[in-house]
Amino acid sequence: MKLGLALRVMGEASQAGTLLECAQAADQSGIDDLWVQDHIAIPPDDAEGSGGRYLDPLATLAWLAGATHQIGLGTGVLVAPYRRPLPTAKSVATIQELSGGRVLLGVGVGWMGSEFRALGLDRGQRGAETDRFLELMNRCFRGETNVVEENGQPFLFEPRPPAPPLFIGGSAPHALERAARHGAGWMPMSTDPKSLGPEIARLVELCDGAGHPCPEVAVLGGLAPGAGQGNADLLAALAEIGVTRFVAGGRYTTAKEFRSLIEGLNEARPRPA
Repeated sequence: MKLGLALRVMGEASQAGTLLECAQAADQSGIDDLWVQDHIAIPPDDAEGSGGRYLDPLATLAWLAGATHQIGLGTGVLVAPYRRPLPTAKSVATIQELSGGRVLLGVGVGWMGSEFRALGLDRGQRGAETDRFLELMNRCFRGETNVVEENGQPFLFEPRPPAPPLFIGGSAPHALERAARHGAGWMPMSTDPKSLGPEIARLVELCDGAGHPCPEVAVLGGLAPGAGQGNADLLAALAEIGVTRFVAGGRYTTAKEFRSLIEGLNEARPRPA
């Protein structure tokens, strides 16, 4: 199982110095990947904890790619309906190439009504727009040639680095069906093996039926502070049901506090038998 951390790109922790120190500490620690969140327009009455301050996820990952060496760089998750598919595919391809293939692309449909209103988007179309986004991503990165057609216009999709691993955020059954349809992994928010087990089994069944290989499953969740063996047992139980990545979230405002999260996650890392 690979282990990652949620890197806060909101509020006080998203100041450049703190962000850079946290990312470089994780890069040097053996943690496998960092994941950033996505919000564009936070209303004043929903700004607790962030003050409405959110960095753009793709711009942040591009900046961090130049300041780190080996750690994976993921979106957990990028809200597809907020963005035009083709320019976003170009941004993802650029970061993937310049980072040496370290991008992990988590994609979701979004949920916050106020953001959809601020963007002038129909929230009721978010599922269809996400599918259109994913379909274009697959054509750009996984098509037989680098010639892609969009809106009746053929064009060269370059640069065309290896496709980043793709994860669909959200809950069953819709996220499972979307992952199987697009040949993607799944990114749920849960640390309960009993509830996740049947859902992962269903995802494997759906992917098999669609002719796709066994999918990756990256769960977003928290670990109990100081519960080293208990956390290790939890990760082992998740690995047993098919979880391939665990992304630990936690509140922090300073790089020192983030280093404590790194230490706790490494202490929980399952050891080879």
